[in-house]
Amino acid sequence: MKLNKRLCFYAFKKDRVLALYGFLALLFLATPLDAQTPSDALMMPSKNICVLFSYDMGTFDRYWEGSYLRSNETIATVDRNTVLPMAAIGILDDLNFYVSLPYVKTESSEPNGGKFAGARGFQDIGFALKYRAIHSDVGTGKLTALATAGFSTPFTNYLSDYRPYSIGAGAPEFSLRAIGQYELSSQFYFRASVAHLWRGYTEAERDYYYNNGSYYTAWMDVPNAWTYEAILGKWLFDTSLKLELSYTDLTSTSGDDIRAYNAAQPTNKIEFDRIGFSAQYFFKSIKGLGVVAYHNRVVNGRNVPKFSNTGFGLTYQFNVIKKQTETTDEQ
Repeated sequence: MKLNKRLCFYAFKKDRVLALYGFLALLFLATPLDAQTPSDALMMPSKNICVLFSYDMGTFDRYWEGSYLRSNETIATVDRNTVLPMAAIGILDDLNFYVSLPYVKTESSEPNGGKFAGARGFQDIGFALKYRAIHSDVGTGKLTALATAGFSTPFTNYLSDYRPYSIGAGAPEFSLRAIGQYELSSQFYFRASVAHLWRGYTEAERDYYYNNGSYYTAWMDVPNAWTYEAILGKWLFDTSLKLELSYTDLTSTSGDDIRAYNAAQPTNKIEFDRIGFSAQYFFKSIKGLGVVAYHNRVVNGRNVPKFSNTGFGLTYQFNVIKKQTETTDEQ
């Protein structure tokens, strides 16, 4: 897949540019909304659709260059805002399909001498299938086991090598995720998941780069990665309110470090530990309507920003067959 890109500014000598990687906005990894998503243990019933519309606000002013945490006065504080529409479709009670298309905007919150401009545009279109293999009573609780397969690819010809303002990694990605959850009769639950991400190549607007050796090509190999997640949750008020605490770890399987006095690039080895809190409320008075809010912080990393983000969204679930029947009856 060849992308035509125009890079308005690439590298500079004295100040360092951070690798703001695509994980910040990729649906299947980045923004853990507590609506019905490919990474949770909820399933949409057959012939039901849940639509999500969310807004995410993220910011950072420090980053890890390799394992060293530093600041960069040239880029000052970087803001990253994401609008995410998503739909979850119940094909069967135990098989769901997902589609998403984030719109991302990046910029520095303070003037930076005209050295950099932000970027904006649609990022990667994503698809996923989630299958529930086990959903049964075990002891005093309920055990659920699921598997998710996902695929995403750039929707527009954005500049993947324009760090830290690039809106994504610019490479196709295939993921497989295993999910397990155990919920007690008290409605406390624990969920854990593990996923492997296979990533392809992205094209930069240059014909040479360094990645632990010289490469005379514009194509950069984006490292594959493993990601792990642990969540402690609780349902309240007759399953109207769901609260969750989360921990997420991501580790690339290869890659290089950001080099001093050089720009970051998509080949960098990414590692981070992130903690988060989320809440979702389902309205009893308005059937199908829900709201979700969350906050996440990266607490440790390698070649990533010390990033914090807050988001909120609306969800709405409806039965497709019922809607079609009502329309026919009215006619």
